[in-house]
Amino acid sequence: MNKNKPNELHLYRQLSWDYMIPAEDIALLVSGQIDHVGHYTIKDIFKKALESYSWFTVLRLFSPEQVMELLTDDLIQSLRMPSMRKHYAFIKKRLQENLSSAG
Repeated sequence: MNKNKPNELHLYRQLSWDYMIPAEDIALLVSGQIDHVGHYTIKDIFKKALESYSWFTVLRLFSPEQVMELLTDDLIQSLRMPSMRKHYAFIKKRLQENLSSAG
């Protein structure tokens, strides 16, 4: 993720509209430079991104390594909508299949 891209900062700003957390602080969180911003951890921001944006937008905001680490069964089960839970469970399965066949 290029944290200096204006479009990514705009997307981060949209994720934090309810708490007015600066987009630059979310970029620092996602880049691993800080552990939390306000009451949010990277897991919380990732979940908000999954519930707010398309999969391809999420992939622009988080590295593949972050996605594999954060897309856990627990996080998937905590998503608001059953259709999202099904969608991301399928994505996780496909990612794991692709990684195991590539390794």
